[in-house]
Amino acid sequence: MASVSIRSVKKNFGDVPILHGVDIEIEDGSFTVLVGPSGCGKSTLLRMIAGLEEINSGQINIGSREVNNLPPKERDIAMVFQNYALYPHMTVGENMAFSLTLAKKPQAEIDTKVARAADILALGSLLDRYPRQLSGGQRQRVAMGRAIVRDPQVFLFDEPLSNLDAKLRVAMRSEIKELHQRLKTTSIYVTHDQIEAMTMGDQIVVMRDGRIEQKGSPLDLYDMPANQFVAGFIGSPAMNFLPGKLLVSGGQCQVELNDGLKLDLLSPVQGQNGQPVIFGTRPEHLTLVSSGGISAHVSVLEPTGMDTFVACKHEGVEFSAVFRERHEFQLGSTINLQPDMSRSHVFDAASGNRLAA
Repeated sequence: MASVSIRSVKKNFGDVPILHGVDIEIEDGSFTVLVGPSGCGKSTLLRMIAGLEEINSGQINIGSREVNNLPPKERDIAMVFQNYALYPHMTVGENMAFSLTLAKKPQAEIDTKVARAADILALGSLLDRYPRQLSGGQRQRVAMGRAIVRDPQVFLFDEPLSNLDAKLRVAMRSEIKELHQRLKTTSIYVTHDQIEAMTMGDQIVVMRDGRIEQKGSPLDLYDMPANQFVAGFIGSPAMNFLPGKLLVSGGQCQVELNDGLKLDLLSPVQGQNGQPVIFGTRPEHLTLVSSGGISAHVSVLEPTGMDTFVACKHEGVEFSAVFRERHEFQLGSTINLQPDMSRSHVFDAASGNRLAA
């Protein structure tokens, strides 16, 4: 196992900059998730760690070695791809053993490592089958088994679950997390799915347009987002954002929404009186009240059994709430919602940065 250090890494495709000086420290044995919208540079960064893309400037270290100019086979990494990349003419066992066979390892060592990986991934009964005879989840386990037999210093996962159906994705998330807990191999995982990021990562790195917006533990990003982008990207359903202005008077702060409602902040924030701001509150941090609070017009009601999701509008702005209780609101009716001010946020309207207390 090894740590991974990414320092001031830049990448251009022609004249187009893709990564703008990325810095990430990944601890030995940790599970780091790179998450962000399509085109943010996360897969490009992973391919640069693997040696499949060249670095324009900066430095990548795996353990104590700089690997900028090392070919992929000398970096001691194993990569699991989105499309499984299995050889269709080879059995499961042959696919898993292929890299070891190519390296001319002794047959006894190959058999031992394949048997161990098959045991870990419950593939023992499938070793003589071909990929076409397997389900999507089984193929993905074979792809992971092929990585395990190499006993690498670092696992790289490039959106490995995106081709699976929703139920299977949940099951495979658990399998990959359990695999990491057993092997303790440093892992870097790329996804655009923030639920995968929240449930799997020790460290999450949120990227946008080739830059890092924030990095930290899942709950750090959920509870203390650095800016409006991270706040809206992490959490499902997404955080609500309502425009308003900041009122500062005598050490006390309020946010006045566009309809004139004033919300008392529990502690003052660093901002100017009258400054345009965005008030952020998560759907699950709203309480239904008989009067006062934020007035919202119900537009969609989605009971899921466990929760009731309500899509609303406030002053023309899309707004949502989630209740553990069951409600049967009338479409078009007005409800009143009180935000939990201890878990709400205020963002500068111009920069999007969260205003610190």
